[in-house]
Formats: sequence, C-alpha cells, structure tokens
Amino acid sequence: MVKNISFGLYSSLAAIQQRPFHIQKIYLLESRQDKRIQEIKDQALANNIVHRLVSKEELEKYSGKGNHQGVVVIYKEQQTNSEAVLLEHCANATEPLLLLVLDQIVDPHNLGACLRTAEAAGANAVISSTRNSAPLTPTVRKVACGAAERIPLIFAKNLARFLDELKQLGVWVYGTQPTAAKLIYQADFTRSVALVIGAEGAGMRRLISENCDELLNLPMSGEMASLNASVATGIGLFEAVRQRQKAS
Repeated sequence: MVKNISFGLYSSLAAIQQRPFHIQKIYLLESRQDKRIQEIKDQALANNIVHRLVSKEELEKYSGKGNHQGVVVIYKEQQTNSEAVLLEHCANATEPLLLLVLDQIVDPHNLGACLRTAEAAGANAVISSTRNSAPLTPTVRKVACGAAERIPLIFAKNLARFLDELKQLGVWVYGTQPTAAKLIYQADFTRSVALVIGAEGAGMRRLISENCDELLNLPMSGEMASLNASVATGIGLFEAVRQRQKAS
C-alpha cells in the first residue's frame, strides 16, 4: 500500500474540499457509478484535479486491503503542520483555545477516532508525540472520516517542552490520570485548555504528567481500570463543549 494516500468516500471528499492543492491525482473505481462517486468527480473537475477510472485490481495496488469504497487520493507530499505555526496561533488567539494532546498513542484507529472527535468538538488542533506514536497513515485518514483534512495535526519532537511553551502562552494543561483526586467535571474548560490523553495501559509518561497544571480523573463505576483513549478523549472534549455552551 502506498503511504501518502487517503481512501474512502468521506476522507477523500474532505481532502478535495479542504486541501485540493495538496492532491496529485485521484483514482476511481470504473465499475462504481453512483451519486457519491459523481460528487467526487465533480469536485475534482471544479478544482482541476487529475482523476482516472481504474479497475479494482489497480485500485487495490494503492489501498492494499483497506476498504477504499471506490476512491483513492494520491497526495503530492506528506502534509504536516508546524509547531511554530500553532504556537503563533495560540499567541494571537482572541477566544479560548481547546487543544487535544496525545501522549504516545500507537494505534492508528485510536488516532483516527481522536481526530474525528476533536474536529467534532471544535478543537483548534491535535498534538501528538513524534516518537512511539501512530503517524498519519491512510488508515488514520479513513477512520477519521475527513477530520484529518479539517483539523491540524502537529507532531511535537519534545512533547514535554511543547506543553511548557503552551503554558507560557496562557494555556492551562489538564492531564488525565485514574488516580487523580479531581474529577474531570470539576475542571474549568471555559479558559484556554490543552487536554492530555495518555496511552492505553501505560497512561501518560511521568515527565508529561509533571508538566500538567492539574490532573483529572474520569470516574468509573465498573471494574475496568481505564478507558479506550478515543473514548476518554470524547468525554473530556465534550465536557469542554458543554461548559462553553453553558457559559455563552
């Protein structure tokens, strides 16, 4: 499977709508003729993007075993967002920020789900650690259902230092930890906030935990000790949404 691609209807359409200049070519399954494929054709024509009708066998050369749904987008180059650009955005922000920070999330399905949740919650960006973390792959884009094209994803070389830089800009950093005394529902999400989600099982690394302003606990009534990272992300971010809607 080619790495610098996305496949699937939603992620491909989002890529055309959000970042058409980053697309080199689009391959469409010649045997599929329906409204959704036609919409992608129309969007490609409107944005002067080269597209070709190909066989199922040729399409699978790019997508591998992934469920391509009849469309594969080939990018000109891997598009990444800059730490410096995000810090500048934070420094100039006129409204409270909402940032999601992922500490060594290695499962691409989890990363994709976190991107989708963060975009739905209106987060400004998602920050992930560079090492021991899932990269932005076709699987991540597919699971994100277009969110990977709509929300900035930044890979920080030194996540602890990046958190410190955010704090210097007035961003309050909350970390999630099962043993924390404070409940997530007691936190103040109406100000500029970064929510840190640790890896499943291991949780946040010690240095990352020490760089948080406060640690929060997601209360659970059952016997499970922790939640899936994307589920924890949803609980935290939509608590922020709830508080901000109530305050507005």
